[in-house]
Amino acid sequence: MSSTPSLGETTPRADAPLRTPIWVLLPLRVFLGGTFLYAGLSKILDAHYLDHTSPLGVHAQMLQAATTSPIGPMVSFAAEHPTVTGLVVAVGEVAVGLGTLLGLFTRIAALGGFLLALSFFLTVSWTTRPYYFGADIVFAAAWTPLLVAGDAGLFSATARLRAAIRRRQPNSTPDDVERRILLWGGLITATAAALGGGVIALTRRTTNPKPSRQTDPETNSQTVIAAVSAVAVGSSTSFTTPNGSVAYLLRPSADTFMAFLATCTHQGCPITPAGSGFRCPCHGSAFDGNGQVTGGPATKPLTKVPVRVVDGQVTTA
Repeated sequence: MSSTPSLGETTPRADAPLRTPIWVLLPLRVFLGGTFLYAGLSKILDAHYLDHTSPLGVHAQMLQAATTSPIGPMVSFAAEHPTVTGLVVAVGEVAVGLGTLLGLFTRIAALGGFLLALSFFLTVSWTTRPYYFGADIVFAAAWTPLLVAGDAGLFSATARLRAAIRRRQPNSTPDDVERRILLWGGLITATAAALGGGVIALTRRTTNPKPSRQTDPETNSQTVIAAVSAVAVGSSTSFTTPNGSVAYLLRPSADTFMAFLATCTHQGCPITPAGSGFRCPCHGSAFDGNGQVTGGPATKPLTKVPVRVVDGQVTTA
């Protein structure tokens, strides 16, 4: 009898030869699991993500996506509950990532990853043209092999649980084994979530302290961005507006200062400086130093932040 395992095998086979089919999906599994885990943690650790007033938050992104999405009414409804929706997405990404990497209910994790990627495609990436420029549709397709084949028993926490239960209780029925796997798998998931939540909460407290607001000594009301001498002509610097939004201050000439919110007007992604202007890394929109669109899919200029110079300091107006 051949010792080559099938893709449906449910026992651990990390000792299988590399030429066997079960190794084929491992690189994809590591990439998807690691990416979704990173994406979920990035959202949870982002101080702007659940901020309803921030243009970088999930609330603002859902409101923008609802205007163009084919499931706009559903997105609008979700936008009415931004905290719950944001947490479901972020925690869902973490759960999908961990489940995929650990081989814990891999098919269920793959189904969750597929549904998340599909929802992102129908909202954030729906207006991307041509469609293959958007990564979300590619992620949705990439989840389908794991959805069909699972982890094939390779580095699989579920398979190891199943094998351990059968060794300790050889007379257990298949239904009893599956119930125990569900119980132990749930305990493992809950423990990992609790530990991760504690670490995340501690990290957010230490890395995202509430910013202190500097004020102009004369007016005692305006946020000081930077000293005039600290901003070189032709350069830019980031700062936080009084309402907590991230923005960029530019000095195109010796006597001119201007500022823009660091938010792409297409789908609300954070922009980054690029040359003398800005670029959105999500969908490729480009803006010049005056905030005007130089490359789509964005159609509106960047949002201006009024600034002024007072006693050698650049402040919000």
